[in-house]
Order: sequence, then C-alpha cells, then structure tokens
Amino acid sequence: MIINVKVRQGSRFSVVKGETWLITISEERENNAANHEIIRELSKEYSAVRILRGASSRRKVLEVIL
Repeated sequence: MIINVKVRQGSRFSVVKGETWLITISEERENNAANHEIIRELSKEYSAVRILRGASSRRKVLEVIL
C-alpha cells in the first residue's frame, strides 16, 4: 500500500489516518532520526515500511506492507 504522509514535529509519536496521513514525531530531523522513528513506530503495526520519496522532506511517500 502506497501512502502520502505529511510529517510535523511534536511531543510524541502519533498518526492521523486519512487520504494523506499526518504523522507527528518527537525526534529531531538531525542524522535521519525522524525517518528512523517513523519506520520504527509504523513497523510495530505493519510488517514492513519503506520510504519511497521525500527522505529529506516533510512530505513523504511510504510503502507499507500489511
């Protein structure tokens, strides 16, 4: 499943699912920590998560395997 995501900084990790998912992260964007947090947290619910586009952007395209 291909998902469009918008990422924002916050106090804890959360996901609001819709046409475009809104993901709030607690990690800083330094040293790819934010991307690692997204993958780590979504992998708890899905078997595989991969960033297809937007690794350095707030808008990302993810591939999620159920």
